[in-house]
Amino acid sequence: MRAIVQRVTSSKVETDKEVVGEIGAGLLVFLGISRSDGSAEADYLAEKIVNLRIFEDDKGKMNCSCLETGREILVVSQFTLMGDCRKGRRPSFVQAAPPDQAEKLYAYFVSQVRSKGLEVATGRFQAKMAVSLVNDGPVTLIVESK
Repeated sequence: MRAIVQRVTSSKVETDKEVVGEIGAGLLVFLGISRSDGSAEADYLAEKIVNLRIFEDDKGKMNCSCLETGREILVVSQFTLMGDCRKGRRPSFVQAAPPDQAEKLYAYFVSQVRSKGLEVATGRFQAKMAVSLVNDGPVTLIVESK
């Protein structure tokens, strides 16, 4: 599992010009799921992301997590994160999980983050989405399961 995590002041995702998910200050998480991923990888990544100390404390140091600050999280499924661009000019997506497996793990990951007591918004699985965000910092991290 691979995630691109961005600290944002706001973010939203639209499908067919309808807002399907929106947050204020928090994290935008683009989530890619591979064929070899399972619940253990989702558990690991959810725990890691909600505990990332990337929000500023009262001294201006990145020392606080979403859990500590109660920030919101927007999770958007993005199979292209599993694209392999090492050969040729066209990405290979053979490592990306098939839709049925990916959708189940995406929903499971979202439920794990919600179980921590955080507000979680989502995109719409397999839909063409328009994602907008205001990156705060900017802070952008790549987080991967083991």
